[in-house]
Amino acid sequence: MANRALYLLLIIFLLLINNFCSANETSNINDDIEFDDEELEGSTEDQEENSYPIVDEKDVIILKHKNFSKTVKKNRYVMVLFYEPWSKEYKALLPEYASAATELKGEALLAKVDATEIYALTKKYELEEYPSVLLFIDGVPHKRYLGKMTKNAIVAWVKKKSGPGIYNVTTIEDAERILNADDKLVMGFLDSLVGPDCDTLAAASRQDDYVNFYQTSSPEVAKLFHFDPDVKRPALVMLKKEAEKQIHYNGKFTKLAIAKFVSVNKLPLVTGFSKENAQLIFESPVKRQIFLFATSSDSVKFIPEFEEAARFFKGKIIFIYVELDGEDVGVALSVFFGVSGRGLMVIAYTGIEDAKKYMFVGEVTLDNIKAFGKDFLEGKLPPFYKSDPVPEINDRDVKIVVGKNFDKIVLDESKDVLLEIHAPWCEHCRELEPAYNELAKQLRGINSIVIAKMDGSTNEHPRVKVDAFPTFLFFRAGNKNSEP
Repeated sequence: MANRALYLLLIIFLLLINNFCSANETSNINDDIEFDDEELEGSTEDQEENSYPIVDEKDVIILKHKNFSKTVKKNRYVMVLFYEPWSKEYKALLPEYASAATELKGEALLAKVDATEIYALTKKYELEEYPSVLLFIDGVPHKRYLGKMTKNAIVAWVKKKSGPGIYNVTTIEDAERILNADDKLVMGFLDSLVGPDCDTLAAASRQDDYVNFYQTSSPEVAKLFHFDPDVKRPALVMLKKEAEKQIHYNGKFTKLAIAKFVSVNKLPLVTGFSKENAQLIFESPVKRQIFLFATSSDSVKFIPEFEEAARFFKGKIIFIYVELDGEDVGVALSVFFGVSGRGLMVIAYTGIEDAKKYMFVGEVTLDNIKAFGKDFLEGKLPPFYKSDPVPEINDRDVKIVVGKNFDKIVLDESKDVLLEIHAPWCEHCRELEPAYNELAKQLRGINSIVIAKMDGSTNEHPRVKVDAFPTFLFFRAGNKNSEP
């Protein structure tokens, strides 16, 4: 009888979900075609217009519906900034973008589009956040720009895409200018600036979007880039304005080998996590990562230990510092990893594809971090799953599940358990809540059935894989080892 009641109510619940989804789709369609002009006009009235300098945008092209396609097709290289006019990030980067437009005049066209006016374009190019910068080559979207929003970084990136990919350095004056301007670079010391070695270096340079490649055959120039004038050529060095200032290449002089060397070494020994470099971190061929979560004051003490550990694990583990003082990134990332409010923490992470986490326990010393890293690589660490505190009172119709009580409630072999995985920001979850509560109320007297929910943003368990919210999982009594 209990099973029949359960299945009947589950069918009713699924019908409620189906009706909700249909209504929601209709609502979304209406949202797409109905606009409140007064709201749109009023949305920018309260902005702090006077807090940003006046920008000379004479070389930035304004694109609208009528001239967008013609402009990107007519010009070979067009960089387009998609923005929202009230965005503080947009206003902050605009002076740098405008300066880059002037610097690149004649080589590439820099333009901008108000994303609030041309929604169809942002949807076409799958842009979900602003500001976003997209490079078009011959009218076709080529790649999003994910580097620093500074004039020098933008100019270098566009020149790398539009130019030969590698630049000759023949004079001391040119060498000094490059050393002053570039935060990181690769220099090749060759016998000749034409020929197979030059072609190999140029091919390797095109594998990376953010590091400038140069070449010289002059021993005097080579000295400035820390080459021994008598070194066997071809020789290669990466220079960085960081703790690790120079890395000489000792591998085979091939395109793929050089590209891998650059990809592994272009990040700092300890990379400060930010929105700008997140993509560089997760696109690295080195997938395993160790995160240091610390305040800016604590970091002064512990980052030197991390830098030494990073040298030891170069090419195997990326070391990353997350500043807990940073509200935009630090707080959000600590919540994602489940370590918010814990202060200084060290977490090992297998990367976004596998997404397994391991917590460091002990004093943060060089020897301990090296031992932790070694165990991480050898698969000897127990996984860490984030969890809210176990609720002291859990007597409502819908039981609260967290990571720490998951086994006790959900994997109880004597109970059929329906578990909703939700998130606090999920609108669908909120709208389904009354139906889910009603289901639990109707099943209140059946002891063999449990209706439960878990906040998937702050709790994890190895038996739960979630791609979207809400997700509903049914764990059958007497068969908890099978997939829900």
